[in-house]
Amino acid sequence: MMNDSYDYRPILRNITRNCLEHFKPPEPLLPSQWAEQHCRIPAGNALPGPVRFANAPYQVEPLNMTADPDCHRITAMWGAQVGKTQMQLMAIGYFIAHEPSSIMLMQPSQSDFNTFLNAKFDPMVDGTPALSEKVAKPRSRDGVNNQTMKSYPGGFLMGAWSGSPKTMRGRSAPKIICDETDGYERTQEGHPVSLIWQRAATFGDQRLLFETSTPTIKGESHIESSFEAGDKRRWFVPCGDCGHKQYLKWGQVSWQKDESGEHQPETAVYVCEECGCAWDDGARYQAIRKGEWIAEKPFRGHASYHLPELASAFRKLKDIVISFVEKKAMGDLQTFTNVSLAETWETEGAKQDPEALYTRREHYAAPVPNGAVLVTAAVDTQDDRLEIQYEAWGEGQENWKIDFEILRGDLNKPDIWRRLDAALDRRFEHESGVMLDVAGTTIDTGGHFTQQVYDYVRRRGYGIFAIKGSSNKDAPLVGRPSKNNLGRINLFQLGTHKLKQQVMQRAGILEPGAGYIHFPVSDQFDKEWFLQFTSEELVTRYVKGVRKEEWRKTRPRNEAFDLSGYNLACLYILNPDFEQLRHEIERQQYKSEEPKSTPTSNSGGGGWLNTSGGSWL
Repeated sequence: MMNDSYDYRPILRNITRNCLEHFKPPEPLLPSQWAEQHCRIPAGNALPGPVRFANAPYQVEPLNMTADPDCHRITAMWGAQVGKTQMQLMAIGYFIAHEPSSIMLMQPSQSDFNTFLNAKFDPMVDGTPALSEKVAKPRSRDGVNNQTMKSYPGGFLMGAWSGSPKTMRGRSAPKIICDETDGYERTQEGHPVSLIWQRAATFGDQRLLFETSTPTIKGESHIESSFEAGDKRRWFVPCGDCGHKQYLKWGQVSWQKDESGEHQPETAVYVCEECGCAWDDGARYQAIRKGEWIAEKPFRGHASYHLPELASAFRKLKDIVISFVEKKAMGDLQTFTNVSLAETWETEGAKQDPEALYTRREHYAAPVPNGAVLVTAAVDTQDDRLEIQYEAWGEGQENWKIDFEILRGDLNKPDIWRRLDAALDRRFEHESGVMLDVAGTTIDTGGHFTQQVYDYVRRRGYGIFAIKGSSNKDAPLVGRPSKNNLGRINLFQLGTHKLKQQVMQRAGILEPGAGYIHFPVSDQFDKEWFLQFTSEELVTRYVKGVRKEEWRKTRPRNEAFDLSGYNLACLYILNPDFEQLRHEIERQQYKSEEPKSTPTSNSGGGGWLNTSGGSWL
């Protein structure tokens, strides 16, 4: 029985206080403040542990803009190693723990989304108590936690990916986060970002789109279009000497070469555009920490940011220069431009002038001039002939065309294949006197004689690679070999679109060195050969409103162009050590010049390099 004389008021006040405390709104915190107080970077990142913005101050403003009621769209066209993904993770954490609302997260593919959850999101939740106490546990009866959805008080984190329009239908959320948007697969309905952004339309002023990506091709890059539509902010940093504010540009990076023309990345500095003083990495880091975002256009609800890898305090200039030199040597400056500079790539070298290239022909001192250390061959199969092109390669993938021949005959009969054996067994004299064998050969399996090519490759064995072009524009230059074919042989699939781009881009290099193509004064390399070499052009067309690039023939015969691409593919398959090959040539040259008391015979064989009386490599 209740005692009427007992005073329950203190208990009731305590209960009331606790209830009010439970419903008390969280203290006002900006997303960056919340991140520094609560968020931990998972192990496996460059700097795991509590979030600190001292070395990445450029993350603060775009992160805080996610909580700005006047901002409805944030675009980050950022390069590598600057923390795009980390910034999105912190924004998601803030929305879950401090400003609960549902979120839709889009990735290019389902596997990308799963990787994001398993490698980024889940470790962050596990290491951040403010999140782990809110996000539902796996197999919990009180919420959802699977590979497509995470629940928490106030909302859900829902996954979507561009290759599956159904993941965007039937769902809506006020917060939309899109990662690597230029990797999204465009549909007939439009770009996936536009489609998913429509899912938030009913939320009015509460909706927010946060999109990040490295850019791709000029004219078809979604992230660049979004950046241009916003207020175009760049990270301006002050010079430690003159105080001039500037955003970091690749053209201001300078480094030295040694007497032989070799790059010296360790000498790299950033040169102030105003006073010309040279910043080492320490000075650049100091400037980055004192930087600020400056917009080019007025802010009207859409904040857009551009940031290259040069603005990262986690990357040394030396390493960025090495990346540039390597990508240039491989004819892949697009990757450097997109990923490191965070700039779109303008297609170059889509068409070359055959007359201009013909005038570049030069007299070689030997079939294989100094500088070249390796010979490859490529074979194109036609209905009545085999066409073979021989090329030599040196440091930086510098290229020398050396010979071209045609074997006519019936591809159904063994004679032409025996003649091909003899052709591929040729040796070429190096300017040093060393004899070079054909290191490797690619042979096209397309056309009407696929089985005959399979049989030849199986019989020939080592040093010959069967190839097949891929219709996929985004296929890698050289895919992994597969035996899933009728011949049960290793078959390499080639990204012919990219190979052709590289060949044509390299033809446009005007100075000898990395990637440059040399043409010999030879009857085999006549005007007809150059017409074949330039017989295709890269054109753009639109199919149902979608922009597509494709190579189109400007004349019927294009064998010289195809064979140049096949030789380049052969080089990628071999992946040679040029320095080692150069040293071996020098060793063989020295050995051949030694006086011999008794002659030695050449044993013959299937190597890359041979001298009269020498050994094989």
